[in-house]
Amino acid sequence: MDIKALYISYDGLTDPLGQSQILPYLEGLSSKGIQFHIISFEKSQRFDQLKETIEERCEKARIIWTPLMYTKNPPLISTILDLRKMHKLAFKLHKENDFDIVHCRSDLPALIGTKLQKKGVKFIFDMRGFWADERVEGGIWSLKNPVFKKAYNYFKKKELSFFKEANAVISLTSNGKNEILSWKEFKANPPYIEVIPCCVDLDKFDPKKIEQSEVAIAKKELNLENSDFILGYVGSIGTWYMLDEMLDFYNSIRQRYRTPKLLFISGESSSLIKAKALEKGVPEEEIVVKSVPHSAVPLHLTLFDFSIFFIRPTFSKKASSPTKQGELMALGIPIVCNSGVGDTDAIVENYNAGKIISNLNEKNYSDTPLEPNSYDISAIREGAREVYSLEKGVEKYYKVYEFVMYKD
Repeated sequence: MDIKALYISYDGLTDPLGQSQILPYLEGLSSKGIQFHIISFEKSQRFDQLKETIEERCEKARIIWTPLMYTKNPPLISTILDLRKMHKLAFKLHKENDFDIVHCRSDLPALIGTKLQKKGVKFIFDMRGFWADERVEGGIWSLKNPVFKKAYNYFKKKELSFFKEANAVISLTSNGKNEILSWKEFKANPPYIEVIPCCVDLDKFDPKKIEQSEVAIAKKELNLENSDFILGYVGSIGTWYMLDEMLDFYNSIRQRYRTPKLLFISGESSSLIKAKALEKGVPEEEIVVKSVPHSAVPLHLTLFDFSIFFIRPTFSKKASSPTKQGELMALGIPIVCNSGVGDTDAIVENYNAGKIISNLNEKNYSDTPLEPNSYDISAIREGAREVYSLEKGVEKYYKVYEFVMYKD
């Protein structure tokens, strides 16, 4: 398929998500003949560290990458300035390349995508979530502030227009897709929506490829013993992840195990996590925090006996697909999580991949057995293969590109 596509992301390719949730798909699609030009917005520190690595990956995949620098402050004004840079560059590149498709990752790039669509370019809206609602529910925008309220109303109107005008829509979850299709605006004329969750490279997250000698070294570095029961968390702890409740859960179940540990594979502050744990009555010596590069994540996840993540179950999270879920399931690690977030609980239930807690309280914590040996690792991994396979994700994206180009 001979297609020239402009991919626009306000996230950086040097961001962890850029490395795991943007480039792998585009590398796969490039191998199928789609010619990509990427515009992304990079954070200066990561860009300095990883620029050459990302350039090498793009060159190998025959992808052209034009990075711009992300600006954070002042709020809103910096975003408007970034949007102007995005607009100017996108139209310059289109004039030079005459793109067939513009693929927009989330709402801000979609503002540019709809303008290019008026120039005859096909528009794919890769929604990534209900963005404006995330800003409000995450406490970034307060509707009491008239400026943020105006911004919220503006983007909710734009969101509706993206769904109406896009040649195709990507949703991370079936829950998100069903929510959109339930709106009165789409009863008569529903948009074409393909569900593609946050996928995982099953070859990289393959427990058979991890040497036990490396596991032993990693345990020694972290002062972990083979007899320890290790409940693990991977990723950042920010707006959506419920650290207090996860610590409460651990504190509730730790008495069941002779030598329990709570291991965070995260770039978050160790002192912050340990201070919060002490407030909850969790001994500091039971908390282990380790930051590792993305390439070392599979090895360190295999240290977990059981994994945990609690996410605030707000409206916007209907459309959320935690990247960590596919990675954990790919390694056959059972998960304890809360309900009400995207398709997470349905997938855990369908593949017997762990425990779901509907209401986060002391009684439910105490009533939740964590018995790793009662789970079938191969069955959990097969669930990851069926739902989160990067190969299947690439095929679904390819199907979208075919639909957009040739549906008429």
